[in-house]
Amino acid sequence: MKLFAGKYPGYRACNTEYHDLSHTLDATLAAVRLMDGYNLQNTPLAPETAWHLLTASLLHDTGYIQETWDTDGSGAKYTSNHVERSVDFLKKNHRDFSIPEKEITTISNIIRCTGLSVDLNSITFDSEEDMIAGCILGSADLLGQMSDRAYLEKLIFLYREFREAGIGGFDTEFDILKKTISFYEITVKRLTGAYRNVSRFGQYHFARRFGYEGDLYGEAITRHIQYLQKILEDETTNFRHKLKRGDWIHDQPVNAH
Repeated sequence: MKLFAGKYPGYRACNTEYHDLSHTLDATLAAVRLMDGYNLQNTPLAPETAWHLLTASLLHDTGYIQETWDTDGSGAKYTSNHVERSVDFLKKNHRDFSIPEKEITTISNIIRCTGLSVDLNSITFDSEEDMIAGCILGSADLLGQMSDRAYLEKLIFLYREFREAGIGGFDTEFDILKKTISFYEITVKRLTGAYRNVSRFGQYHFARRFGYEGDLYGEAITRHIQYLQKILEDETTNFRHKLKRGDWIHDQPVNAH
């Protein structure tokens, strides 16, 4: 928390509104839940693997945080290479987090699994367990953000990060809403394919710990996408008026394009 608050020596406070501390904690919680569900259905992950997974979860977006000398723009400019910057943060600061040097590569490989375009087959894992841990974090990163109660509202913040990073195809705020439908389809394929469908283990966690026979993450995401489709189909009013969760969204400046 000190790092995100700007109280970690050598670093500025987190200034990306989408990839912030809240997102990191959401992803970490999702990773814990998926790991618990996995352990309920399989031989539990070794304690050291669990520790590597949780450490990677907490550090996976540190690449968005600027060093104190870097005062140009915000950390959003690092969107395209934030994963490797997160790995670099780990390598540079591992001693402060009591992470042995010999474990840097293992944790780095798990962090790399959050890259949306990374081919997990290109990562040299030390074990099958490490690969599973990587799939869990990659899945948790997606589930945590897309199940957020204010996910659709926060897409405005994601749009701003993309714009600063120079990522093409997002000329207006409305563009990111439209492209979120296709992103959802890509996400489903990645969750069930590259990430070996480890997202299914969430339902075992919810069943055992809360007595709920269902997948709360998947259900929340489905509701968001269904409502988003309604927004896109309704041209009678500005889309902002249909983003109801969080009155703060109406106080945000409208994109001029």
